[in-house]
Order: sequence, then C-alpha cells, then structure tokens
Amino acid sequence: MPVMVSLLRGVNVGGHTIKMDALRSLYESLGLRKVETFIQSGNVVFTTQARDRAALAKRIEDAIERSFGFHCDVILRNAAEMRDALARNPFAERPGIDPARLLITFLASDPDPGGRANVLAMDIHPDELHIDGREVYVYFPNGIARPKLSWPLVGKYLKTPATGRNLTTVCKLLALAERLETSA
Repeated sequence: MPVMVSLLRGVNVGGHTIKMDALRSLYESLGLRKVETFIQSGNVVFTTQARDRAALAKRIEDAIERSFGFHCDVILRNAAEMRDALARNPFAERPGIDPARLLITFLASDPDPGGRANVLAMDIHPDELHIDGREVYVYFPNGIARPKLSWPLVGKYLKTPATGRNLTTVCKLLALAERLETSA
C-alpha cells in the first residue's frame, strides 16, 4: 500500500487548532491506514489504496471542514517525492546550514511561470530562495521569525496553495514514511 505524507496548511497557527488525536481519528474514519501524526502542525503520514491524489486531498479537506469548521488546504506527497525533495535541496552541500532555518515549502501544483519569475526577482537578501518543481527552498540565515520574504505575496504570485516545513521536520516525516513503507 502506498505511503502518503499529508501536510495541512495553517493548522495550529493562525487560530485554527486541531488536536492530533482527533486528526488521526478523522483520517482513520476516511479509511486511511497506519495513520501517524508528527508534532502539532498538521503533519500526517498514512497508507492508502487511493490512486487519485486530488480526490483524496479534497476528501480530507472536506472532512476537516465538516469536523472542525474551517477550510484547510491539504498537500500530499508520497515517500518517493519526499526523498526527491530532499535530494534536490540546493543547500544540501553548503557547510554550516542550520536545518531549523531552512524551509521547504510544498506547493499543491506547479507554480505559475510568470509568478515564479516574479518570486525569483524579489529582493529578500540575506535570505535565499530557490524554486525547483513543486518545492520552494528558502534559507533564513538570521532565522525564520522576521523574514523579509512576504509569504502572502509569494502565494499570490505562484497561484497555488502551499505549506512549509523546516528541514528537520521534513527529514522526520520522511523517516516515518520510510518506516511505514518497510512495515507494509
């Protein structure tokens, strides 16, 4: 059974709170198996027979809205795509990178080409940004707390829902996914 990583946008930040045990139960009620959550920011790893990823994301979004009373974008990646996102990390070979200051933002779909160009042209120094496929990699050498980068503007330009996780979290999510793969 394929292993999926589900990344919820805006959960447990910005006023939308879901307890992880309730989220686990919701996913299980949808017929998803071996459901595990990781930290309190809407990360869920599970196995599924579902083949239509867009339909699965919509089912989860609709269930969250019915159960918790708000809409939340759900971005799905399988374990191979998580491995690939880490392999394409443009900062991987750079010494001294703090994994807590490296954000990988997962896009729901390919970014708008014109918007991609606008984002890449933004002056965000000293922060650094790279877009590769459906991932945006941003390194914040001075920390993520007060970035020069405007995420609402990036979202407007790219024209697709997105949610970010730091490198440490992405690595742990992949480890969970790989553990489920080997137990399947």
